[in-house]
Amino acid sequence: QVQLVESGGGLVQPGGSLRLSCAASGSMFSINAMGWYRQAPGKQRELVAGIISGGRTNYADSVKGRFTISTDNAKKTVYLQMNSLKPEDTAVYYCNADIIDWSRARGDYWGQGTQVTVSS
Repeated sequence: QVQLVESGGGLVQPGGSLRLSCAASGSMFSINAMGWYRQAPGKQRELVAGIISGGRTNYADSVKGRFTISTDNAKKTVYLQMNSLKPEDTAVYYCNADIIDWSRARGDYWGQGTQVTVSS
């Protein structure tokens, strides 16, 4: 009943930029927090950036100063602006949402993943 749909991934050269989007669709729910994770081959999934309903954000040390997370509350969409991309940023990026439904039941939802490749 709740889906997260990601877009914006692709191939970019080192130093370039990409903007990822993740839109939550469905009915009768609210979002407590959203975040972006990434997973490279052979590595564990890691938190890249997160934002909670109060507006507080946090970032992995490896992306501080380069990535920015933001939201459009009306569209229930979270964005990740990625600048000064490096080859080590190459990974599948996943959107995550901590969702509260109409009955106040809480669930954790994931997007389908979008590939980001940084290469010359």
